[in-house]
Amino acid sequence: MTPSQRLAALLAQPIEPTRRMGWRGATPVSGEAFNDRARRWQAAFEQADGQRFALFFADGIEFSAALFGLWQAGKQAWLPGDLTPATQAALRAQVAGWAGDSGDLADLPRVRPLEGIEALAPAASATLDPDADGLVVFTSGSTGAPEACHKRLRQLFDEIDALEQAFGAVCPDATVIASVSAQHVYGLLFRVLWPLATGRALQARSLVYLEDLAELLPAGERAILIASPTHLGRLPAEAPAAAARVGQVFSSGAPLPDAAVPDALRVFGRAPIEVYGSTETGGVAWRQRDPGAAVHWQALPQVQWRLEDGLLAIRSPHLPGADWMLGADRAIAVDGGFELRGRADRVVKIAEKRVSLQAVEDCLLKGGLLTALRLVLLDEPRPQIGVVAVPSAQGWALHDAQGRRALSEALRAQLLGVVERLALPRRWRFLPELPRNAQGKSTQARLMAEFDPRRPPVRAFKREGDHVELALLIEATLPQFDGHFPEHPVLPGVAQLDWVLLFGRELFDIAGEFTGVEALKFQRVVVPGTRLMLTLDWQAPGRLSFRYQSEAGGQHASGRVQFGEVATS
Repeated sequence: MTPSQRLAALLAQPIEPTRRMGWRGATPVSGEAFNDRARRWQAAFEQADGQRFALFFADGIEFSAALFGLWQAGKQAWLPGDLTPATQAALRAQVAGWAGDSGDLADLPRVRPLEGIEALAPAASATLDPDADGLVVFTSGSTGAPEACHKRLRQLFDEIDALEQAFGAVCPDATVIASVSAQHVYGLLFRVLWPLATGRALQARSLVYLEDLAELLPAGERAILIASPTHLGRLPAEAPAAAARVGQVFSSGAPLPDAAVPDALRVFGRAPIEVYGSTETGGVAWRQRDPGAAVHWQALPQVQWRLEDGLLAIRSPHLPGADWMLGADRAIAVDGGFELRGRADRVVKIAEKRVSLQAVEDCLLKGGLLTALRLVLLDEPRPQIGVVAVPSAQGWALHDAQGRRALSEALRAQLLGVVERLALPRRWRFLPELPRNAQGKSTQARLMAEFDPRRPPVRAFKREGDHVELALLIEATLPQFDGHFPEHPVLPGVAQLDWVLLFGRELFDIAGEFTGVEALKFQRVVVPGTRLMLTLDWQAPGRLSFRYQSEAGGQHASGRVQFGEVATS
C-alpha cells in the first residue's frame, strides 16, 4: 500500500495492537491504545449534531485520534491557528462544536470522546473517501487577515506520497518530534500524517527548547526534527548530547535565515531540509544547503512549475484543480530548479502614491542600520506604512546616543528617491528581534500589536528556558501616565500588571484564564525615563512570577500571577 492508501484505511481495520504509534513523553503509545481512542472519538462525533467541528489540541497523538475519528464519522475538521477573540468570533458562525485539550470555545458545544464503554462497535470497514471535503485550515496571516482554505483528503494524502518519495530514503526509521503545531498545514503534514502513513512513531508533546530533546527522545531512539525558522534561529551555543541522535531536520512555514544554516550544521551536522510552499499550494519545492550543495529550489515529486512574466506558476495534485496556479513570487530559472526573488504583489497606495513595499525593505536593509524588518499598513490616523525593525549594532548605537527619532529620521533619509516624501513611513518600532509565532511567522496581527501606544518599547530581550528578561524603555509619552499625576508622573501599578499579562501570554503561550495575584508588592515608583527590567519566570501549570527592577532604583515591584488550568478532555 502507498502512504496515502494507508492513511485512507487507517481506521478501516483495527490497527495492529503491538504497533508503536508513538510516545507521550517517555511513555509508549500502542496501536491498541490509539485505535481505542480514535474509535471513542468517532462514536462521539457520530452522535454530535452538525457537520463542521473545530479542533484545537496541543497533544499530537490525541489530535490524531480525534481527527481520524472525526473523518471516519463523515465530518469536517476546522483547524484554527489560535483561539484569540477574533478567531473565536469567526468560528462561532461556521462550526457546530469543538473538541480539544487547549483553551476554550465559549458558547459552542464541546465534543468529548465517549468514556466508560467496555466494548465499542467494530471498526468501520470502509476506507475514507479521498474526495471528501474533510479539512479547513487558515492562512498564516503574514500578508493579511487569515483566510479559510478548504482541503480534500486527496490533496493531503497525495502530498504525503510526495514527501515519502522525496525524503523517505534520507530519513531514518525514527521518532518524529516537532516544535511546530499541528494546527497549521506544515505541522499537520509532517508531524501527524507523514508518521501515521509510514509507520514512524510520533511524539505527542511539542519540543519547546532543544535542551528538552532528551526528555522526548527515549534511550536508543533516533529523531526526525520538524522545526520552524524561529527555533532553528535560536539554537544553543552548546548542543545537547541528544542532538547527535537527530537524523534529519526540516524547516518550513517561513524563510530560514541564512545565519541559521551554520548553527544547524554545528548542532546537527547537517543543514535543514527547507520546504517551500503555502497553505493554499501545499508543498512546492525543497532545498538543503549543506556545504557544496546547490542553493536553488527543486520541485517536489508530481509538482510542475513554469515562469509567467517572471512569476512562478505551479500545477500539482495538492491544488484544488488541475489548472496552473499563478502566484505572486518572483523567480528565475537555473539548472535543476529555480531561485526565488521576492514577491511581486506588494504594491500599495499611500497618499495617492504607489509604493513598492519590497523596494522599501530592500533599501532599508542595504543602509546598514537594520538587520531585519517587516512592514505593515496602518489605517489610523490615516493610511500609512509602519515599520517593525531590528537595528544593527550601528543602528542601536545611533538609537541609544540620540534617541529613537534620530534613528527613524536616518532611515527615512535613506528612502528619499525610492519613496516620495508624502508616502514615507512615519511610524517605527525598534525591537531586539522580530515578533514571531510558533510557526516562525511574523503575522500581521502580531506586528500590528507593536503599534499599540500603551505598549512600552523593548530595548533588550534574553530568554533561557522558562526564564525571560525584558528591558523596557518607560517613555514619558506612554498614555498610562495621563492623569497620574500631572506634576509628578508615576506609572500606575495596574499598568505594570497589565504588561506582565501581555508579555507573559505572548512569550509563554499561556492559555488559561487570569485568576488572581499572589504576594503583590510595589516597593518603588516608576517615573518617565526609567529603563525598567522585567523578569518573568513561568512555572507550569499556572503560575507566572515577575519582578520589576532598575539600575538606579533597585526593585520596584514583584509578585506571582495565577492562571486557571486549561480544560482537558
